[in-house]
Amino acid sequence: MKISIVIPAYNEERGIAKTLNKIPKTEKILEIIVVNNNSSDKTAEVAKKLGAKVVKETKQGYGYALQRGFREAKGDIIVTLDADAQYPGEKILEVVEYLEKNNLDFLNCSRFPLQNKNSLNFTRVLGNKFLTLLANFLFGLKLKDSQSGMMIFKKEILKKINLESGDMPLSQELKIKTILAGFKFDEINIPYYPRAGESKLFPIKHGIKTTLDLLKLKTNIITIT
Repeated sequence: MKISIVIPAYNEERGIAKTLNKIPKTEKILEIIVVNNNSSDKTAEVAKKLGAKVVKETKQGYGYALQRGFREAKGDIIVTLDADAQYPGEKILEVVEYLEKNNLDFLNCSRFPLQNKNSLNFTRVLGNKFLTLLANFLFGLKLKDSQSGMMIFKKEILKKINLESGDMPLSQELKIKTILAGFKFDEINIPYYPRAGESKLFPIKHGIKTTLDLLKLKTNIITIT
């Protein structure tokens, strides 16, 4: 099975090279797609020089960028990474092998428990824990990290679920809808590194939005059922 790697990127000039250089050079990886989400720096230029396929998404938002990457992907398996070098791109083949050996449809890479305590500050840890607990409570799940940006899944599942969020909540929406649709899902702990470059995340703003999206998703599912 061939792998497509999808990396949403917004002004990640300082992190994109480090992110791409971690990824193994192997024929199993069909393509590396960097989705340039209106960057004003040299993110796209650096990614192109390092051999990535760069596509542009003009709708601003993490979710819109991911969905554009999903549409572009031609591989059987999609792996998502952030462009800030925090996720272990060097372990892509290892986690894909875990997915295949265990006959999974979706493998979520959980950052918790943190192996490097300096990779997330206390506020971010608390926010992530709260959102994961809320998702588990609302949907009866046992997620360890609902907000992880490193996900490995078979592309075919995208035909069975309808993704709506255009921003950060897409990550939790994808996981929740995959599980509720009955696909084989598991989580694996990964190392998580300190960020390269400045964060674009505003903890309170994004925390409130992600919470509201969880409640909206729950309401929509109740309405459908």
